Amino acid sequence: MDKELMQALARRAGLDKALAEFPDDVAAAAAQAASVMAKINTPSDPRAEPWPPMRAGDGL
Repeated sequence: MDKELMQALARRAGLDKALAEFPDDVAAAAAQAASVMAKINTPSDPRAEPWPPMRAGDGL
């Protein structure tokens, strides 16, 4: 993630003070978030549920 994008996202998230006082920490958090986002698999069918639909039953 480039520095300008990271700063824009931090400001949009309301992290102006953290960005001013701890820019290295904000950059590290942004890098970690980008790493996690890269590992998330998006479903091929966005309408598909990741688990079976819930159904009414006896609770057993």
